[in-house]
Amino acid sequence: MNVKPFGLALLLLLAGCEKPHEGQWLGYAEGDTAFIAAPLAGWLTEVKVKRGDWVKKGDLLFVLDNTSQTATRDQAEAQIAQAQGQRAEAEANLDLARRQLIRQKGLLASTATSKQAYDQAKSAYDSAVAQVAAIDASEAQAKATLSGAAYQLSQRQVIALTTGRVQDVYFRQGEYAPVQTPVVSVLPPENVYVRFFVPEPEFAHIKLGQKVKIHCDGCSDAIIATVAFIASQEEYTPPVIFSNQSRNQMVFKVEARSQGGLKLNPGQPVDVDPL
Repeated sequence: MNVKPFGLALLLLLAGCEKPHEGQWLGYAEGDTAFIAAPLAGWLTEVKVKRGDWVKKGDLLFVLDNTSQTATRDQAEAQIAQAQGQRAEAEANLDLARRQLIRQKGLLASTATSKQAYDQAKSAYDSAVAQVAAIDASEAQAKATLSGAAYQLSQRQVIALTTGRVQDVYFRQGEYAPVQTPVVSVLPPENVYVRFFVPEPEFAHIKLGQKVKIHCDGCSDAIIATVAFIASQEEYTPPVIFSNQSRNQMVFKVEARSQGGLKLNPGQPVDVDPL
């Protein structure tokens, strides 16, 4: 049976507690944690959050060293400035070559110049056009590099894309974070649900979409949730969940959720009543 360590630890307490009322099922709260990784590897220069912090969308979580990305950006900006400076001279040369070609074409039509002079003017014009095109291509490539560098720089500051509480921080400032390896984990409140276990003889009483009532110590009111998952195969009940007398009983794992999440803490033991 796949039960998480904190769930097992708390459910151990249930073995010695008072037996639940007839028809109730035992379980615990659980949560689907969001693991936030760096899209690219790098050294951590700042970690802005700590375990237990509440973060919201857009909050800065951690920062990676950006020396390489900054150098690429600066080089691209320099190439763009150089290309723009070269274009002014190239366009002036092109304008002169265009006027010379037009003049030679008119002279050739009136037989006032030679075909060789016209061909030289045409060649100079073609060269000027090619020079401007090459400068434009160089600038376009540099702008593409700059756009990529700007994106890479933005990825060095990792922000939260979900709201929730920080569950853990796996790397500290000065450590190297490999690519796609979680640095911070966050539990969104809407991802909190309950996992409980239904004995095989009562399995026919539980259906997907069915409403259940959840009770917990310290909860002022019963919580209503909807059954969202039922295991397709039964499992052996470990002795930590029910009494020793029923430890050989077969159970089915069931999960119930509510839109917006349940106001419970992961690992918190609960009793579940069918509705």
